[in-house]
Amino acid sequence: MKFTDSPVIELPVRTAVLSLQQDNGSLHVGTSVWPCSLVLVKFAERWAPPSPDAQNPYANLLDFHGKRAVELGAGCGAAGMGLYLLGLTDIVLTDIPAVMPALKHNLKRNKPVLGKTVKHAIVHWNKAADQAKSLSPPYDVVVATDVVYIEETVGPLVSTMEALVKDDGVVLLGYQLRSPEAHQLFWEMCERVFVIEKVPHQDLHPDYAYEEADVFVLRKKQKGGPTQDAAPDSV
Repeated sequence: MKFTDSPVIELPVRTAVLSLQQDNGSLHVGTSVWPCSLVLVKFAERWAPPSPDAQNPYANLLDFHGKRAVELGAGCGAAGMGLYLLGLTDIVLTDIPAVMPALKHNLKRNKPVLGKTVKHAIVHWNKAADQAKSLSPPYDVVVATDVVYIEETVGPLVSTMEALVKDDGVVLLGYQLRSPEAHQLFWEMCERVFVIEKVPHQDLHPDYAYEEADVFVLRKKQKGGPTQDAAPDSV
């Protein structure tokens, strides 16, 4: 189910407002705005420095100063542009060729708010190893929202995340269960590579805490490091 059929979605980020135009008539899911991108941005807005909460458990995670980032499956660009406005300014938004017109349109549409045209690139997850050099990894932050919905793409996606993120970097994942088969495979594969941390629902932005959407933080397992909790049974 799409977040809304409205052709334009507005996403307030601090003092700015992103205007996201979606093409619901398209045959590709990437040209629609899905809820997890908004949930991730508003979670980051709530806790990113300068946060008014002195007991901020996410201060280091969301301090984007000096960090390099890449977004996978950027779609209309909501997550990448939102995080850009929260200080993640060295970011490249990526997707497949079919989605590029929608992404480029929204980057241009929001240039007055962003102050520049944010970098973008074509990335096929199944060719990530070949394309990685042109992206100049590794990255401090890999962003991905609403990207797990087809079982066949799960393996390439997890491999791409692993290839692009630094050993001490993080994957910021906005997640919603779309396909039981893809869901099971994704978390099984993630468990082998990443330590998985689920953000408690009460830590999401209260206006953007949808029951079915979650934020996860994935960190590469260190060789000889501690084991992790089991992957989530239901998300």
